[in-house]
Amino acid sequence: MMRALWTASSGMSSQQLGVDTIANNIANVNTVSFKRERIEFQSLLYDTMQGAGQNPAAIGNIPANLQVGHGVRPISTTRNFTMGQLEPTGNNTDLAINGTGFFTIDRGDGNIGFTRDGSFALSAANNQLTLVTTEGFPVLDVNGNQITFDEDLNVNSLVIDRLGHFVFGSEGGEAIDVGIQIGIVQFPNKQGLEAIGGNVFIQSAASGDPIMEALAGVSSPSNLIQGHLERSNVQIAEEMVNLIVSQRAFDLNSRIIQTADDMLQQATNLRR
Repeated sequence: MMRALWTASSGMSSQQLGVDTIANNIANVNTVSFKRERIEFQSLLYDTMQGAGQNPAAIGNIPANLQVGHGVRPISTTRNFTMGQLEPTGNNTDLAINGTGFFTIDRGDGNIGFTRDGSFALSAANNQLTLVTTEGFPVLDVNGNQITFDEDLNVNSLVIDRLGHFVFGSEGGEAIDVGIQIGIVQFPNKQGLEAIGGNVFIQSAASGDPIMEALAGVSSPSNLIQGHLERSNVQIAEEMVNLIVSQRAFDLNSRIIQTADDMLQQATNLRR
């Protein structure tokens, strides 16, 4: 009965973390490029009270083990990187990635961040225009440099092709290729990326090093769609079903604790 208390307790703690994950998904249903998460569980150690095999006290072998589990624990949160729906914005600096790539940004501390949030804007300073995120972090090109333009360029004529090349229109109607290509990278293991908030990821030992699409010649390069943003891939109906399942599992584990407590109380009353 004491084992049942701790086993059910681990189940309640794990389901609570599952509900926290679902709540975060639902809270970010309108967050640009948000990828929904799913928590993974793993059973704890088993207590082998009797092993299968030879039984010296009997003629034959014991056909099966007698084991009792000790509950469950969360081991990871996997992120679903399927694409969300594309929403037209009419803003020529908004970009959506059709593929598995990530934009590269300068986080301001010397480190590089990665994001699929393409809601960019142009910030003017020192007679230059810099392509930045909504938080003001500069976007990087294929060479790892900040993307800057001359302030006198016609911003309204900006065209970004599917490979990320920047072209401006002149007053005479000519196209001016400024020789800049936005940096798009892929990772050997996207699940290994670490989310740090603000729609930004950082690489880890599990994710592997970023692979620049324009320089490495990846097998499945991404395409950019100008004037669009990628919406969150959270499905409210699916999250509500998962929420009900987690809530019911939490309730059942709490009932197990109550039942085990009642059994312990009855066993204690036998001494009276």
